[in-house]
Amino acid sequence: MSNDQILGWGILIGSIAGVVAYFYLVFMSPWAWLTIQVSAFAALAAVLVIIAWIGYTLATTPPPIPLEDLDLDLDSEVEAETTTEEEES
Repeated sequence: MSNDQILGWGILIGSIAGVVAYFYLVFMSPWAWLTIQVSAFAALAAVLVIIAWIGYTLATTPPPIPLEDLDLDLDSEVEAETTTEEEES
């Protein structure tokens, strides 16, 4: 068995164990309310951190150069490629 397969089986087994543990904590333990509160906080915090990261990235990334400001001469490049292909034939 390769290392990737071993890692895959470990992730699968760990995920199933996590579901079983979460089920127990939410439905059968005396800490059910605390488990739900911590889960809700963690989920909301994760979403807000991702939104904050997107905002930071948008705020700190310089704007792209407009296409009008670029000095592109596409017609001459196409002509050069056509001429090169004709010379090779």
